[in-house]
Amino acid sequence: MRRSRRSERGSPMDGIHWEYYPTVAHNPHARQWLEIQTMLGLAHNTIHAYGRGANDYLDFCLRAGRPFVEATKADIVAYIDDMTHRPNPKGDNIRYLHSGVGLANSTMQQRLTVVRLLYDYLIDECIRLDQRNPVGKGKFTPGRAFAGKRERGILRHYEHLPWLPGDDEWDRLLDVARPEPLRNRLMLVFAYDGALRRSELVALQMLDLSLPHQQITIRPEIAKNGRGRVVMYGEVAGHLLQQYLHERAEQEIAGGFLFRSQSDRNRGQAMNASSWDKVVTRLAKLAGLQHRFTTHTPRHLRLTDLARAGMDIHAIAQYAGHRNLETTKLYIQLSGRETAEQVRVRLQDLDRRLTRLRTEEAP
Repeated sequence: MRRSRRSERGSPMDGIHWEYYPTVAHNPHARQWLEIQTMLGLAHNTIHAYGRGANDYLDFCLRAGRPFVEATKADIVAYIDDMTHRPNPKGDNIRYLHSGVGLANSTMQQRLTVVRLLYDYLIDECIRLDQRNPVGKGKFTPGRAFAGKRERGILRHYEHLPWLPGDDEWDRLLDVARPEPLRNRLMLVFAYDGALRRSELVALQMLDLSLPHQQITIRPEIAKNGRGRVVMYGEVAGHLLQQYLHERAEQEIAGGFLFRSQSDRNRGQAMNASSWDKVVTRLAKLAGLQHRFTTHTPRHLRLTDLARAGMDIHAIAQYAGHRNLETTKLYIQLSGRETAEQVRVRLQDLDRRLTRLRTEEAP
């Protein structure tokens, strides 16, 4: 059974789509580095991010006529400058007013991480003679781009609060999703109930479901950070799931991946992340929420709703699969009034002991 499940995704090496990273594919050092990352069992999305990042950097080196293996810190600075000033590839899809030119800060951070890992490999394999990594490891400080060993990063890091829909906007999205195929409706509710990442949602298998307990097990191998967890789904999701499983049975689909492609080209095969992207993008446009509502929005919204319900931040972090509470705090957006109300409710018992200070008559 295990063998048949793996065959649906293919072997680890099948995860490298060299057509997306042609420059990496034709560079023996970069190609071998990416192949090693795949053999180490990194997630497909991670390999894709590594491949895109390395390909972008190698393309820059070719355009600038700079030697890849012998690159210096000055070359890395030039690469950062190039990323900062190039036209934004998202075009009309930009989500922040200042992101019309240059890559997003998070994208540049990711690209530099990839380049640093690539040079670590070149140094370890004695391919690069200079034993210093040109990216370095240093915290950004104005006027001092490359700092000391204990600090991290050479590029200032910005955190953008994720956009969350208001009640009316969320209702609009749900309304336009009502006529959708059963699979799409179930995926949307699962994404919200379980605060699931896109990659986790499309990788769910039948064996991950506990129908009696209405629970979903997120296996470590499909979690973004390798942190497995158990999440729940509610009554609506349970009802949709029963209908969906009946629909699958009629199509003689048993076991394996939960969500299957319904296209003529890939019918019955495991659904991929890009297909789910297209579904959500289409729904967002119908609801008038284009460029704002994404596959990650239900996750953000669920975690915020858990906080509104009074769930402890540590429990929310566990539910989300976060290692760092600071990450969880970025997801949760409570208004000042909501925060004050939570404090009031939680302090009621403590405040009762203060009633002894009250006088029988108000002054």
